[in-house]
Amino acid sequence: MAPMPSDKDRILKIITDQPDDSSFDEILRELAFMRMVEKGLTDSDASRTISHEELGHRIVTWRKAT
Repeated sequence: MAPMPSDKDRILKIITDQPDDSSFDEILRELAFMRMVEKGLTDSDASRTISHEELGHRIVTWRKAT
């Protein structure tokens, strides 16, 4: 099994996979998206998730609070 790429290698791949005319902000969005997906997968693996029903309840509660 191949070793896991380092964070630096993964970041460099995302950057080099972007079109040459990508703006700084577009690249940052891609990096932020990668990080959000990784955090979400980590939370899911650790069973730190809620059901759709619970999310719906929380949204209704937030709307009432504003």
